[in-house]
Amino acid sequence: MMWRPLTSAIALMLAFSPALRAEEGTASPSLLSAQPMREQAPSATGATPQDQTTAVTPPPASAPSTAAETAPTVKLDAPKEAPKKGKVAQKAPAPKPHEAAVSLDPEPTLQPGTSAATQAAAEKYTAIAEAGGWPRIAVELRETANGPDVLALRQRLAIEGDLDRDALDGDSFDDVLTQAVKSFQLRMGLKPTGIVTGATLSAINVPAETRARQLAASALRIATTTFSFAPRHVVVNIPSASVEAVENGQVVHRYTAIVGDVAHQSPQVSARIQEVNLNPTWTLPTSIIKNEVIPKMQKDPAYLSRAKIRILDGRGNEIDPRSIDWTTQKAANYTLRQDPGASNSLGYIRINMPNKEAVYLHDTPGKRPFGDDYRFLSHGCVRVQGVYDLAQWLLEGTKGPGGDWTVKDMRAKVDTKERTDIKLEKQVPVIWVYLTGWASAEGTVHFRDDVYGLDKDAQPEPTALPSPDMVAR
Repeated sequence: MMWRPLTSAIALMLAFSPALRAEEGTASPSLLSAQPMREQAPSATGATPQDQTTAVTPPPASAPSTAAETAPTVKLDAPKEAPKKGKVAQKAPAPKPHEAAVSLDPEPTLQPGTSAATQAAAEKYTAIAEAGGWPRIAVELRETANGPDVLALRQRLAIEGDLDRDALDGDSFDDVLTQAVKSFQLRMGLKPTGIVTGATLSAINVPAETRARQLAASALRIATTTFSFAPRHVVVNIPSASVEAVENGQVVHRYTAIVGDVAHQSPQVSARIQEVNLNPTWTLPTSIIKNEVIPKMQKDPAYLSRAKIRILDGRGNEIDPRSIDWTTQKAANYTLRQDPGASNSLGYIRINMPNKEAVYLHDTPGKRPFGDDYRFLSHGCVRVQGVYDLAQWLLEGTKGPGGDWTVKDMRAKVDTKERTDIKLEKQVPVIWVYLTGWASAEGTVHFRDDVYGLDKDAQPEPTALPSPDMVAR
């Protein structure tokens, strides 16, 4: 089916493109790619490569900033179901190329004006949808391509402002169009390859109605949020699977993260970071005891011993696992606690942020998933790549062994194998949000996949949203 003419939609684009325009630019592939990681020896400063997270700094005036995060519009590398009984397992397909990117944009995802800006963007995208939306791109496209599909791509990108209206004409895939595709990719959290394929092709074909709904739902979720935007604070955007350290209104560090899976969703919560715990123990939640530990103990009685998990009664006395009937749920009446160490599920660092949901940020012994595009894998807490670096930033101004705490100081404490709790001299506000669509103060509009399905019941009409003065505070 031919896509219908774009007269109305392009008229809207001419009016809205300055507000919707994404900034163009590329970032170093070495900084955008999140590769699987291994433990490495500390450098002279005490930081391993995984701790040396890239600082996000504003680009020079001649180099427009980027606007990508980490989670693509398509669920990439999502866990596959095991083959059903009686069926022969097929050979696993070749892994998809990593398409997600880590942003170098100094603009925080959440700012005091994000709710109002996102609501305004929802109104504009609703108008675009009502005017006919945008054309569907049926084939993969790259440089050297030409023909009507390239012309449709130009029209598609111009409607959101990634391509200037002066470049609408032409059916060849030139350098200007390549930069427009990169601009679009950065707003979607994808590597700026300039090629329309895979996740980029999927994202470009998401209907305008869906984008309007994402923006409306996201604006609604944060419209009544109360949050103190202190000079130093932390923002976790769950759909982006990323953590931002914000200082004086700019992102100074952005970290790749692993967040809750669909069955164990990371909650939207705000709190204050009070402590950094080195060599933490991990107390297993009752749900994990019932759903995971008991079945494992039925199959492997040595599981707890091997995992260095001890069973404690109400008085703190250790209980022999052999004294418990693992065919029942009685184990859930005890405290199961994992000892500190390399195999501890929290890794070597827990960032304590007391809250009613009992969630926190932490290290992990399993670094490999940080290199995946699909990072919705935890039981609700957020695992942070480069957590030593984040901890050092949080502890600025907190006295350590030789001044402010450093990565080297923390590693030295970890090597003692003793639990060490470091209270922050000044607590740092932290907020976890679920933004699948949001707009910056300049009007750049970003989108991420609605992995938890929270947008589906939202009303796309902007009139359903609170008034613009009801912004996050």
